[in-house]
Amino acid sequence: MINKERVLKFFSTCSRPLSFKETVSQMGLTPKEARHLKKILRGLVRSGALIMTRQGRYGMPEEMSLVKGYFEAHRDGYGFVIPEDPGQRDVFVPSKATLGAMAGDRVIVRIENPRKRDGRILRILERAQTRLVGTIEITKGVSFVRPKRRDIPFDIYVAPKDRKNARNGDMVVVEILSYPTDKRPPSGKVIKKLKKPEVPAEEVESIIDEFNLPRKFPADVTREARALTGEIQDVSPDRRKDLQGLPTVTIDGERAKDFDDAISIKLRKFGYTLYVHIADVGYYVPWDSNIDREAKRRATSVYLPDRVVPMLPKKLSEDICSLKPKVPRLAFTVEMDFTREGERIRQRFYPSVIRSDERMTYTQVKQILVDGDRKLRQRYGYLLREFELMGELCGVLRERRLKRGSLDFDLPEPEVLLDLRGNPEDIVVAERNFAHMIIEEFMIAANEAVAESLYAKGVPSIYRIHEPPDQSKMEEILKVVKAVTNIRRRNLTVKDLPYILDRVRGRPEEDVVNYIVLRSLKQARYSVQNVGHFGLASECYTHFTSPIRRYSDLVVHRILREVLRRRKMRPERVRELEETLPGTAFHCSRMERLADDAERAVVAAMRAWFMKAKVGEELDARIVGVTPRGIKVRLKDFYVDGFLHVSYLTDDYYIYDERNLQLVGRRKKKRFSIGDEIRVRVDRVDLDQREIIFGLPRA
Repeated sequence: MINKERVLKFFSTCSRPLSFKETVSQMGLTPKEARHLKKILRGLVRSGALIMTRQGRYGMPEEMSLVKGYFEAHRDGYGFVIPEDPGQRDVFVPSKATLGAMAGDRVIVRIENPRKRDGRILRILERAQTRLVGTIEITKGVSFVRPKRRDIPFDIYVAPKDRKNARNGDMVVVEILSYPTDKRPPSGKVIKKLKKPEVPAEEVESIIDEFNLPRKFPADVTREARALTGEIQDVSPDRRKDLQGLPTVTIDGERAKDFDDAISIKLRKFGYTLYVHIADVGYYVPWDSNIDREAKRRATSVYLPDRVVPMLPKKLSEDICSLKPKVPRLAFTVEMDFTREGERIRQRFYPSVIRSDERMTYTQVKQILVDGDRKLRQRYGYLLREFELMGELCGVLRERRLKRGSLDFDLPEPEVLLDLRGNPEDIVVAERNFAHMIIEEFMIAANEAVAESLYAKGVPSIYRIHEPPDQSKMEEILKVVKAVTNIRRRNLTVKDLPYILDRVRGRPEEDVVNYIVLRSLKQARYSVQNVGHFGLASECYTHFTSPIRRYSDLVVHRILREVLRRRKMRPERVRELEETLPGTAFHCSRMERLADDAERAVVAAMRAWFMKAKVGEELDARIVGVTPRGIKVRLKDFYVDGFLHVSYLTDDYYIYDERNLQLVGRRKKKRFSIGDEIRVRVDRVDLDQREIIFGLPRA
């Protein structure tokens, strides 16, 4: 039988590209099989699994110095192709060689300079953008929309009939009708006029449009969700373990509503038994249901300061799947045995029924374990032993993980505090305490256990991978580290990163070095190929613990359930997963980046709105970055970053010292270095660009 697997296996053995006739002849196909081959070849070319040359010959992309990946665009037109296959370096694409690719597009790039890793995009396999938000500009009857997003370097032509009465300067949503090419710009039609934001909440609405985030669930999804019930009836003991008598808690933030993980722990002679219970979303959401298709499209929940754009309808995410206290809930449990030294010696996976005893917050658990709060310890006295065991095991697991080379980042994250009207009243560093570490360590342990089990069984799955940085990136890190610390070691390698982070811990330059190291690392992503997780120093890792908010986790749940039920997966099922999972992994990675970009845009907007009322004020800050263009500073009183352009340094001519990452006055030799404290004045806030521009106080 002719199928995709057989065709790909055949071409993997070919020493040159083949025509259709040569393929039919060498594969020995019948006329009927040859007709079917045409359809298969068309599909493989569309997906990028095969390449068809200009002469109509077919071959494997890797044999032609071609790479599949997604395009990461820059505002100046150039970009990088991030390869789908792990272990490959990113490919730089100059602006003249993008073929009109836009941010997030899935593309095929040809490497034209292997030494510099430069390339040219040959084909766009899948477009990421269908709608954009921008400002319409009308000049002499010709209309263009200038996108708000900085990674879209194209203006979009709009015909007069497609303006929808939009006027010059209006903010609009434009639907793309034709995509850019080397010869012509993209075109589109206005589908919605947007009101210029007058309050922060309206700015968030604008960003939701800007990133094309969904506002409502389709009617068929809503109907399907309404029909679901959380009642647990006739659960067979041989199919689902009853753990309702096991002391169990959830630990989340104060504002959390979707509780997708709960934990239990027992002290044993050999050490500890840890139970990580994860909401059994797969029980309620089968493959290819209406809810599943919409969840896959969204791929992730997006968390904004004033709302959540959920992956699943609230009936599921905040009700029947959420592990609420005092009510029975269906879960998928990972039960792990650890020695006193933190070595995992056994793991078991099974569907379960649990009943969470308490809905705890990170703050409460920290007050119980770290602060020794009497009232809380008395109130939760019946769980006190469990909390103390959790703290013990967390410390053991964390120490073991750091010893194996895991990177210990403690980067501050901004938290926007809103008043009752939705206006930012403060921007602070989000608290990360010991209770956060407990949950992090336990989730890492569960994810590793699941990943290792599936990998050992050889079944197709989705892994969470994180590749080590290139040596060229290490050289950039070394330059910064030498400029801001007393570390002078030469020839640093990726294995030295934990040493660097440890040396700067607690020092003024800690945030700067952590940020530089993090920026140099490749982004973690999803892949069907397990190449390990560099940041966690884990040989095998996946995402399993958040199926309410990540589609990748839901997929892994389903695969693990199939393995547990059948012991051995049918060959046809293996082929089906091998065909579908690469696309799912790619889509989840792309949507995760989109969500991150949207969340960052909202925080940047909130910072701008917050600082708008402080124009003219003088504030203390610290320099966190120096470039030839100027200085990036971070305020001390608020977790707000901004830029001080070199033209605002008017007391001298300042020259950029690249070796020491400093701006140096030519005559007075005054220096501005990373880590220096500085007094700045808020000169201007650009709400459109979401930027804060600082100057120096007047003498």
